[in-house]
Amino acid sequence: MKKLVVIIIVMVLSPLLSFASPEKIFSFKSIDGGEINLGDFKGKAVLITNTASRCGFTRQYEGLQSLHNKYEGKGLVVLAIPSNDFNQELATEKKVKEFCDVNFGLTMPMSEITSVRGRSAHPFYKWLKNEHGFQPNWNFYKVLVDKEGQFVQSFNSLVKPNSRKLLKMVDEVINRP
Repeated sequence: MKKLVVIIIVMVLSPLLSFASPEKIFSFKSIDGGEINLGDFKGKAVLITNTASRCGFTRQYEGLQSLHNKYEGKGLVVLAIPSNDFNQELATEKKVKEFCDVNFGLTMPMSEITSVRGRSAHPFYKWLKNEHGFQPNWNFYKVLVDKEGQFVQSFNSLVKPNSRKLLKMVDEVINRP
């Protein structure tokens, strides 16, 4: 009987426990081919932003790239997640990549076009919604994850990548022992 109870507890809790460390299980398909596995960033903070090429906030790509350049060697990864959930993304990954290369010279990691809301949302975004009550309400919502892959804070579209509020939180997270 004890064995049965333990098995049931493990079966019920295992899915919840697996989300405790997202860096171990979440990966995105890279726009350059291959995978972007959050587990590869263990020991670094990650700023994940759902983006779109035809949005009023698209100029934030400049700030995201600047943040990437400034903090890349200091323990921060900036990750762009193009999404068409708000009907403002280009039709193909090829067009998105070309747009970002030509207009912003992006070198930060970027995923393929990925859903961030609803039933078809990427598992990372489902985890954010289910475990942290966060869901992007528009493009360029930013999520800061600490060195252990734990959710720290989200920032809406109005918070620019170079804002004092965001930079202060990034500095706090990357300087934690």
